[in-house]
Amino acid sequence: MTRLERIEQEIAELSASELENFRAWFETFDAKRWDSEFERDAESGALDTLADRAVTEHRAGRTKPL
Repeated sequence: MTRLERIEQEIAELSASELENFRAWFETFDAKRWDSEFERDAESGALDTLADRAVTEHRAGRTKPL
C-alpha cells in the first residue's frame, strides 16, 4: 500500500466531526500553499507575460467589467 493509499484509508475512516475538522484544516493548508506558489511566481517574473497581455487587451478595449 502506498503512502497516499494509507492516507486515503485514514481519511475514509474519520468520523463526521473529524472529517469536518480535516476539511477546514486542509482548506487553510491548501490556500496557504497556493498563495506561496503564486507569490514566488509573481516575484520571479513568471506572471509578467500574462499581466502584460491582460493590460494590452484592456487598453485595446477588449475587456468588460466584472
